Amino acid sequence: MCELLGMSANVPTDICFSFSELVRRGGGTGPHRDGWGISFFEGKGCRSFHDPAPSIDSPIADFVCRYPIKSDVVIGHIRHANVGDICLENTQPYIRELWGQYWCFAHNGQMPGIFNAIRQDHIQPVGTTDSEYAFCWLLNAMSKQFDSMPDDTEALARLLRKHAYILSEMGVFNMLLSNSRFLFAYCSTKLYWITRRAPFGEARLRDADVTIDFVRETTPNDIVTVVATEPLTDNETWHKILPGQLCVFEKGDMINLTG
Repeated sequence: MCELLGMSANVPTDICFSFSELVRRGGGTGPHRDGWGISFFEGKGCRSFHDPAPSIDSPIADFVCRYPIKSDVVIGHIRHANVGDICLENTQPYIRELWGQYWCFAHNGQMPGIFNAIRQDHIQPVGTTDSEYAFCWLLNAMSKQFDSMPDDTEALARLLRKHAYILSEMGVFNMLLSNSRFLFAYCSTKLYWITRRAPFGEARLRDADVTIDFVRETTPNDIVTVVATEPLTDNETWHKILPGQLCVFEKGDMINLTG
């Protein structure tokens, strides 16, 4: 299956260290050779890079690893194709507008019966993956329930968890979703998170002999949470999101947990 990577921070932060580990798994240390993508929120804007080639061989992925784009929220994805051709329109994350905001989404898993089980409304998929179909269905459900972005984040979280559970009943549905302010993470089978804050220490990647000293890269006030399908480092404690749980992160902190 695919792998997910997300970040929520209280200050603009680059994700080069974590993304370089994900890139290695995209055809190097892992089988996810069918494309990759990463999206960076900057204010109301969203800067995205996609490539249907394996990330381990992609000059674009190499550029992103070396270019420290600073962002408050990041969503990344490497693909192991199951549904849909290997092509640019089927690479994640997917982005749509709702309520005057960009929404970014990435999914890990398979839902073989989704195309016959649910129907779309005005927001339609461009590609042919079950992932994008699920994303559009979620956005349509959100737009039906709320006329604009609700002030009650818990109400939105409850709606997302309800519909994510329906999708998980069709197969496997691990997802990351963001509107630049919040990072929503739903676990169907496997998803981990770690929050780094002072006192910072060193972190060592699992699949490469690479270590970073976060003391040199941060200030004492920084808070950064990373979410991933598999832990990216081997000398830190990662927390597992339980199946059926939806976590909401804002500015690096978990602000809500349902399920």
